[in-house]
Amino acid sequence: MPSHLYADRPAQPPEPGSVDKLISQTRRLRGDVDAVRRDTVVDDDDARGRWQRALCDLAVHHLDDLGEQLGQLKEGLPPAPEPDPLPEACPELTAEDRQGRVGSAEWNLLTDEVTWSDELFQIFGRSPETGPLPLDELGSTLFSDDQPLLTAMVTDCLVDGKPIDGEFRIVRADGRVRTLHMRGEPVLDSDGCAASMWAVLRDVSELRRSQRAVRESRDSLQRRREIAQTEHRLAVELQEAVLPPWRGSLRFPHGSAASMDVAAHYLPAATSALIGGDWYDALELPDGRSLLTVGDLTGHGVGATSGMAMVLGALRAMAMAGIDPGPLMGWLNQLLETSVQPALGSAVCCRYDPARRVLSWAQAGHPAPLLFRRGQGRALQPPEGVLLGATSGALYGQAEERLEPGDVLVLHTDGLTPHSIEFGRTDGTERLLALAPRFSSARTARDCVRMVTEEFGEGGREDDACVLVARIGG
Repeated sequence: MPSHLYADRPAQPPEPGSVDKLISQTRRLRGDVDAVRRDTVVDDDDARGRWQRALCDLAVHHLDDLGEQLGQLKEGLPPAPEPDPLPEACPELTAEDRQGRVGSAEWNLLTDEVTWSDELFQIFGRSPETGPLPLDELGSTLFSDDQPLLTAMVTDCLVDGKPIDGEFRIVRADGRVRTLHMRGEPVLDSDGCAASMWAVLRDVSELRRSQRAVRESRDSLQRRREIAQTEHRLAVELQEAVLPPWRGSLRFPHGSAASMDVAAHYLPAATSALIGGDWYDALELPDGRSLLTVGDLTGHGVGATSGMAMVLGALRAMAMAGIDPGPLMGWLNQLLETSVQPALGSAVCCRYDPARRVLSWAQAGHPAPLLFRRGQGRALQPPEGVLLGATSGALYGQAEERLEPGDVLVLHTDGLTPHSIEFGRTDGTERLLALAPRFSSARTARDCVRMVTEEFGEGGREDDACVLVARIGG
């Protein structure tokens, strides 16, 4: 705010050309911003999109206000050529937009004369025939909570010569509530006393609404981010608590010539927020046989990992109880059907008998295990089995495969070999089978897992995945 204006020091008008240039630039910029606003697609659940749209609305209101103020400034200048026409991207202003949002007033303290601009009458919703409000009646239009603020600003201005700069809310005659920003200064006489007070009042209702929308949408977006971070942390902690704690290789059953060397690895998705329901597990059963399993529940986040924890816990318990893989899959299907959060899942469950070197296995809509023997690889012929949770009362078949010393068995979830229109699941399986010559020279299951992760990479994955490798001893 400049220093106090004296009654004998009129302000110098700006150059006409500079105002026209600013008007043209403001209109072009307004058109560009409005084009961005129209292109911003907002869904009900898109907090970021609402935030971006609110920022665009706020920018448009700022530019509209600037255009109105420049237009009023130009009206006091000598006639000049019309400014450049609006660009096609800038829409026509509505009648509400054309109404002045900035008005001016002057209260003469010596004559009690009050002068209001036409725009100020529009802002207050008053007819010019009713006349302007005297300074001591202006507070009657304000919210009662805001009246002390106006009184303090006017007192400081007239008594202490301080400039006015503050906001308050008014209730118009039609009942509409508007927020006004008032800036003003006293006009001093030759003795340095206040002779009158002028003020510029700006209707900032739409501006404050836009700012509030930006603030609320930003806060909503921040809350969603915090919720997503919390859910991600919970999903990671739950996954780490449920998946087997062992790292490296396992060997069981102990003391058997046909024992298995087992290693597994979890491969996260490229987007760390996508924690899915993939699992792997291997454990020795009470009767000396061994369990191998991998699977995947649909979805991501806490819901998927909690469902995975439920399914894997039930699978472990039934395997320890001696239930065969085929019937075990049927019970898992019934579990998912009756769970509070229904979900679909795929799984493969294998039970290895070292005494007979026989692998008994069942699957539920899952990629079949791959068997590698003497430099060659093939997928096992899958028994009947639909996705878990897809069909009530589904029956699951069971197959057997006799294994030989040196055989390598690979179980994986479908995220390891993602398929799309360009690349089917068969393409990923072929890439795995092509590792057969390298597997034949591997000394441990852990070496085989490392070869798989090198082939399919740790990064750039759209979904998380698990791979489990079992190497048969001899």
